Amino acid sequence: MEFGLKKRARHEVKVEVDSLETKYPHNVMLYHYPPTEDVHIDEFEELALERLRLLRILDRASTRHPRLLSDEWKENVSADLTREGLRSYLRLCSPGGSTKHEADIQTRRRDYLSHFILRLAYCRSEDLARWFVAREMELFRYKFAALSSAEVKQFLEANGFEIHPLTEAQKDEVKDGLYESTAGQSVAKIELLDFYKVPFTQVLDLVRGRRCYLKAGFAYVNTHDLVSLVGTKQQDEIEQGLQAAKTMVEDVEADERISRTLKALHNSYTGRDYTVCRDAAIPIESLDQLSKTSMPLCMRMCHEHIRAQHHIKHNGRMQYGLFMKGIGVTLEDSLRFWREEFTKKMDADKFARGYEYNIYHNYGKKGSMVNYTPYSCAKIIKDATGPGDCHGCPYKFMDQGSLKSKLSSYGLSASAVDEVMFFVSRGHYQIACGKYFQLTHNSSVEPTINHPNNYFEESQITMGNRQKRTNGPALPKARIRPDIKGHGDRSMLMGEDDDELWRIAETQERIMQSQKDISEAFNDDLDLTQIDY
Repeated sequence: MEFGLKKRARHEVKVEVDSLETKYPHNVMLYHYPPTEDVHIDEFEELALERLRLLRILDRASTRHPRLLSDEWKENVSADLTREGLRSYLRLCSPGGSTKHEADIQTRRRDYLSHFILRLAYCRSEDLARWFVAREMELFRYKFAALSSAEVKQFLEANGFEIHPLTEAQKDEVKDGLYESTAGQSVAKIELLDFYKVPFTQVLDLVRGRRCYLKAGFAYVNTHDLVSLVGTKQQDEIEQGLQAAKTMVEDVEADERISRTLKALHNSYTGRDYTVCRDAAIPIESLDQLSKTSMPLCMRMCHEHIRAQHHIKHNGRMQYGLFMKGIGVTLEDSLRFWREEFTKKMDADKFARGYEYNIYHNYGKKGSMVNYTPYSCAKIIKDATGPGDCHGCPYKFMDQGSLKSKLSSYGLSASAVDEVMFFVSRGHYQIACGKYFQLTHNSSVEPTINHPNNYFEESQITMGNRQKRTNGPALPKARIRPDIKGHGDRSMLMGEDDDELWRIAETQERIMQSQKDISEAFNDDLDLTQIDY
């Protein structure tokens, strides 16, 4: 049996643990010195995408729970990191910042390298830099908050902070001020905390929030609030590093191996790939019902437009047609669906001449023979729309009055509409879509929606029509070509090798779409010492 999927040799990263322990001794580091090791192009791209997924998780958590490091925020981050296969990063945000376990040291290395890689991608504009700095500071505060008092002292010494905790005698001199200024702690707990004496200008946010004791131009800061001081240092390091990286962008982009990776990174889709549909085929006769129960708003509106107008413009055909392919509509049924609708306004010959080729092309049966991937939320949100269009993201392109009416017509109560519109008004379109899912499915959990086919699959699972996948989301170390011919031909998936094929296919799901936005792999190593940050 021939599947058209060839294995490539994996590029294994072998680095001596002893040297890594010297380079990355602590979970919390200030990213001051650029990395000085060779990185293979495969790992370079893998680290970039991994870091992007990590920062997007923090972004979503902060949108849902604005209070950083609250219990709800931490629970959200922990759940998403686990689901995304990034649980190793939770160890960086847990007590034990100076442990010497090999797995922890390897994660510190990935953390450090990936940060500097993303500097090259996010130094290009003020908006990108602002987003990157905000997310990186959330990660830093999360990691720093997990440090014990002893680990904080170790961190301060390792990074050259010339401050030391007050002695018992010094604390006794200002104890009344410490008791009054330390909110939420009992006297017994305050006596156990370490306090640091620093110039008040270094912790202006604490002064502004009246969260420290001031005396003679100095602020007395406890261990938990010391992140304000070291965070300022970290932010300065990142911002200065971005400025340095910006001056080197042209030189870096001269290397074609990484230029397209860096340019396309922010808009890259980092979720599961839906080119291959493993589930049972969806008959087109069920699309009307499925549009009401399991399709996101963007696809439901496309479907209703086709049913009402018996025609849809090219961008809408691409968006909805590839979505149909991704949920399991076969090529034959897809041809029948479009033909039956369009021939209500045109003769069969005109449909065959003007539209059939495009359908074959999407399924990889004509032209370049590439089995195209359904559009992600990032792409749909980014697409421009005009008069008469029904594609794109309704949460973005519809005016709020029309959107409210549409949501109400779909059965949402006034309070439910307001819940969705809360996120729409703030530009959080994917979170609004997740809220719409939760409300329409009476679900206790609000899913993270990053792809219309992800929405459809979650809906079918919630309704009990499909089983949740148990395969882990681990990323492969080797690059796998995305343009595998015959990828969607289900007729070849009938033998005993099915499970092995699907295991292979699912290991590439997390990065295939992103790799369609970047260049073909080069087998040379990248020397990070040649990049001036």
